[in-house]
Amino acid sequence: MKVVWKAVVAAACLTFSVYGQAGAAELPGQGVTVRPIKGTPANTWFQHLIVQMGLEKLGYTVADTQEADFPAVHLAVGAGDADYTAGNWTPLHDAFYEKSGGDSTMTRVHAIITGTTEGYYVDKKTAEANHLTNIDQLKTPEIAKLFDTDGDGKANLAGCNPGWGCEASIEKHLDTFHLRGSVQHDQGSYFAIMADVISRYKQGSPILYYTWTPNWIADALIEGRDVVRLQVPSTPGSKTKSADGTDYGFISSDVYIVANNEFLSKNPVAKKFFEMVNIPIADVNAAQIPLSKGNVKVEDVRKQAEAWVAAHQTDFDNWVDQAKKAAE
Repeated sequence: MKVVWKAVVAAACLTFSVYGQAGAAELPGQGVTVRPIKGTPANTWFQHLIVQMGLEKLGYTVADTQEADFPAVHLAVGAGDADYTAGNWTPLHDAFYEKSGGDSTMTRVHAIITGTTEGYYVDKKTAEANHLTNIDQLKTPEIAKLFDTDGDGKANLAGCNPGWGCEASIEKHLDTFHLRGSVQHDQGSYFAIMADVISRYKQGSPILYYTWTPNWIADALIEGRDVVRLQVPSTPGSKTKSADGTDYGFISSDVYIVANNEFLSKNPVAKKFFEMVNIPIADVNAAQIPLSKGNVKVEDVRKQAEAWVAAHQTDFDNWVDQAKKAAE
């Protein structure tokens, strides 16, 4: 009987081993913990959670997402203190990427969101009444005073947080176009500042602000209906000038997944999934509208991401299936 029992146990162990291997093949990420990191803007959670859901579907354990300003995000990925981020704006974050090791330490794997925009906006009523089309017009004291909210005679521009990358472009514009004497760049908590901007717009007051897409601001203040985007003075060799001659001062960026090179070499399945993800910018904008109401928790954004995946289930399942093949 002891001999028979040993044989049964051995067979059971062999069976468990075979099925365990099969399970591992089905979920190639099992046993691996992935460490994501994202920038501080709340509106970047949506795409990060979609990527996280794909990794979870592949069997990976996804650690709590770290948050930091974008220079620190890139430093963490380059140093291997985090495995990836789904929020690298190219070319906006090129300097952060290069200073953190560049291609020698990490890889821009794939652009998951394409065609972002940035720009300066004023309310349509004030723009039309004063024929405003260009930020150069803010040099005129009478025009600047229209957007003065603190009584110093300068136009208050709701701008970009330090460490996000966009603030460097705004500061450069203020210097290049000699606007320091007439424009004040308001920085701090961007979305709190923008909540005040929107409140003033609803009260009928003039507004001047910077924003980008994807961002819920673009749905709260719709270009052409509520606001007008201002151009910048044309300069020789401008890289921001469009084929139609318009120049809004910013180069369109694509949002990439950037991952640590060592992590990618050890996890071809995750790399393949990163290469497959595509999220339309309009969907990202739409998903962020609840953020305008405030008090949105990560769990709420997770539900939005789950709803988006459900609506794009065929594509999502294909991304996961293609990633699984990288383990074969």
